[in-house]
Amino acid sequence: MPDSRLLWSSLTLAVTLGLSACSQSANDEANTSADAGDSAAGKTIRIATEGAYPPFNYTKADGTLAGFDVDVANALCEQMQAKCEVVAQDWDGIIPGLLAQKYDAVVAGMSITPERQEKVDFTEPYFANTMVWLTDTKSGFDPSAISNLTLGGQRSTTPGAYLQDNYDGKNGNTVRLYDNYDNAYLDLKSGRSDAVLAEKVSATAWLKDNPEGFGIVGDEIDNDDNIAIAVRKGDPLKGELDKAMSEIRSNGELTRLEQANFGQ
Repeated sequence: MPDSRLLWSSLTLAVTLGLSACSQSANDEANTSADAGDSAAGKTIRIATEGAYPPFNYTKADGTLAGFDVDVANALCEQMQAKCEVVAQDWDGIIPGLLAQKYDAVVAGMSITPERQEKVDFTEPYFANTMVWLTDTKSGFDPSAISNLTLGGQRSTTPGAYLQDNYDGKNGNTVRLYDNYDNAYLDLKSGRSDAVLAEKVSATAWLKDNPEGFGIVGDEIDNDDNIAIAVRKGDPLKGELDKAMSEIRSNGELTRLEQANFGQ
């Protein structure tokens, strides 16, 4: 695999976390989320993650959530002197759940896209991704000559959109999108697809457990994929998160969490 520039470092983020959950109804539990205008200190912030996107977020054997996103969420809450309550939510329902006030923020390896920006506000990015092709190394897959192949990816992701825009139904190719990357990788391993387009960190994590016969082929694809935290439109929590993020980046904690989760 050719050397490519790595985008593991966090983007510069002006960020701080103090919080106020927007427009909670009188029926919402007072200690579940912060009231608008109040400091986050002493409050409980409910944060959703997917729990199925390692190494960003995953569910451990004991049912607890872990990964880079969970570590970042906890670091931000600590910086804000708030309590984190991290919950799992299926990817397709993660923005609807935020809008329905099931939780206050989404920290789930979520890329900033124009479509999502119509529904939610994003903090400054806390990570930048690249995409890679993952395939059977004996298949002869050539990223520069893709035709008559079955290509896998995850639904509602930037790689998934990239596959649909550039390959689905073109040159005889078929695109299959899955609820999560685990299922996409399973079909690749069983030979039901020829290659998977995924974020580099996800593909690299899978290869650690599946080193024989599979690998990343070709150069990384930089599609300006910036990952940030989603909050409801107009929620003051965005500014609090931006400030806290700036502080954990300045003191080196964000870099330490990257190294711990990505080995970079």
